Amino acid sequence: MSQQPSNAITLRILEREYQFASPVDEKDKLMEAARLLDGRMREIRDSGRVVGTERIAVMAALNLAFDLLHGDEANGKASVDSSRLSQLKYRIEEVLASDSQLELT
Repeated sequence: MSQQPSNAITLRILEREYQFASPVDEKDKLMEAARLLDGRMREIRDSGRVVGTERIAVMAALNLAFDLLHGDEANGKASVDSSRLSQLKYRIEEVLASDSQLELT
């Protein structure tokens, strides 16, 4: 099995920059996902009900996961691929870990 070439990509989410490695052919999809996440996080932050970047990120992730799991049920579409959810969870954990490391320094 050959690995796809990857590039480093910088994504700006809620006024912060994050570095990710992404397969070249998935760069646009990752950027689209970052825009979606950024939008959700801004909505949550602007509502004033949740304070703190980490809490906002967790709420946005929970909302997106809920939409992913249950949003298509009304339309009768197939359920979500669990490996894709695992990948998203891993990426969220990476961002939260790097965010907490930045706060410690």
